Amino acid sequence: MSQARRTMSDLTGFWVVAAAFTTVTAYATVPTPLYPLYQAADDFPVPVVTFIFAAFAVGVVVSLFLIGHISDWAGRRRMAVIAMLVSAIAAVVFIVWNSVPGLVVARFVDEVSVGTLSAAATAHLAELRSNARPAETPVVAASVAGAANLGGLALGPLVGGLFAEFAPDPLELPHAVFLVLFVGAAVVLRHVPETVDTSASHPAYRPQRLALPAGSAAAFTAASTGAAASFALFALFTSLAPTFLHDTFQVSDHLVDGATVFAVFGAAAVAQVLLVRVAQRAQLLVAILCFAIGLVSIAAGALIPILGLFVVGGIVAGAGAGIMFRFGARRGERARGTRPPGRDSGPPLPHRVCGPCRAGAPRGAQPSPGGRDHRPARLLRSGARRDARRGHRDAAALAGRGRARRRNTLSRARKSHRQGGPTAGTRMSPPSPRARFSPGRSRRCR
Repeated sequence: MSQARRTMSDLTGFWVVAAAFTTVTAYATVPTPLYPLYQAADDFPVPVVTFIFAAFAVGVVVSLFLIGHISDWAGRRRMAVIAMLVSAIAAVVFIVWNSVPGLVVARFVDEVSVGTLSAAATAHLAELRSNARPAETPVVAASVAGAANLGGLALGPLVGGLFAEFAPDPLELPHAVFLVLFVGAAVVLRHVPETVDTSASHPAYRPQRLALPAGSAAAFTAASTGAAASFALFALFTSLAPTFLHDTFQVSDHLVDGATVFAVFGAAAVAQVLLVRVAQRAQLLVAILCFAIGLVSIAAGALIPILGLFVVGGIVAGAGAGIMFRFGARRGERARGTRPPGRDSGPPLPHRVCGPCRAGAPRGAQPSPGGRDHRPARLLRSGARRDARRGHRDAAALAGRGRARRRNTLSRARKSHRQGGPTAGTRMSPPSPRARFSPGRSRRCR
């Protein structure tokens, strides 16, 4: 594994990758409160906004299937740097070409970056954290990756609203600021430790393929349904909420536009954190109730119209969407099982774009394919203690089954004695010590 540019520790690299991930996902939603300004400048109707936003989804899906898995052999650091430079290209397109065709191209290019980095950064964070803290649970790295992803998507509209309301040239300045951030992040990422052996041989390139494990269709259907419902709500607020606030509620403050979308994404993130230890069935029930109540409130607030009811409905539905997304991700991970070797970052299940959560331990905490166990000593000791406890439980269960068999044998012998065995008054002798303590032997009655 190349260490030529390693100038920072694994832990520092972990936080650098998390910050870069947050920056890219935040930029993906920065244009949200700017859409009314683009609409006023270019005089295009509302359906065009949805068409521009569709480039978001197309770019993410294309990059996940065609590029996302490349980091497994090309290197996490290399793909992260490339993703930052692609985002920088998108920022340049936003600055120099802000008509409708330019917006579509810029959105597509930016989301290619998001999809590329979502796959590479999720695996990179898990591996860096495993190297820095070998005995730590992989949930920490997964939680940081999820916070960087969903938190960035939440911060983007708020940042865009601040630029639109208080800064000059709101259609150019935010993109120029993020352009500088992307270039700087690309330079810093070159000094992050690489966690993939890029010198090893790798298979010929081919697009990522989808395949379902046997008997998992129902679980994947449930996971995909929850993810689709969540994405639909997030897409509604990310694309049309600012225009809706301006046209229906006569809101002229762009910061309110960004804060509304921020509240929806923020509610999703907070709900995931608060219910992380709640049983899965209870989480699903809460998600369905929040989703239903929130959607009814959104519709009622839009029809009456009442701005407060609309916003509160979005927050409640956002919380339900966040819980449902996490529930779907866990169902999908459990149904999927373990990835084959060398496939740590391919297109993901529904959770990879928003709120990734890797179910398995990072590479550094798993046995090597050669048979020798390279796990840290603390993990090996904990595994030995777990195996010992399991052995004690099995022995206790076996002893319990032996006692039950002895009681049944004695009961049958007594019943046979009463129904015509030995003559009345003959006392049945107790079993011999050998029969008493041998579960595999039948008791004998004299």
